[in-house]
Amino acid sequence: MIRVLTSVLLLTLLSFNLTGCIYRVDVPQGNYLDEDRVALLKPGMTREQVQYVLGTPITIDPFNKDRWDYIFLIQEGWKDPVQKNLFVIFENNILSRIEGDYVLGAKPEVSGEESETEL
Repeated sequence: MIRVLTSVLLLTLLSFNLTGCIYRVDVPQGNYLDEDRVALLKPGMTREQVQYVLGTPITIDPFNKDRWDYIFLIQEGWKDPVQKNLFVIFENNILSRIEGDYVLGAKPEVSGEESETEL
């Protein structure tokens, strides 16, 4: 009986290994931002208002306190990693401009392909 169970278990493990049925977990890292959140940003907002809308930035440049970096990286399964960046720039503690991979006023793409547009 034990020999039969061992054989079945071994064959099952071997079949999974040979067929490549190995699941790889999606790994999201950083600040996830959707287009709707980014569209809420308006020039003239304070730092507190920007942080309320987007959350805490992943990095604040120690040499340039007027730039906040929101970086999102995801690797879905066996696909290549995709990175999206948003850089928020302040002048006199007021939002002056936004740069990065997000398009202001645009709806999220349904096709799933990333746009490489700089604002």
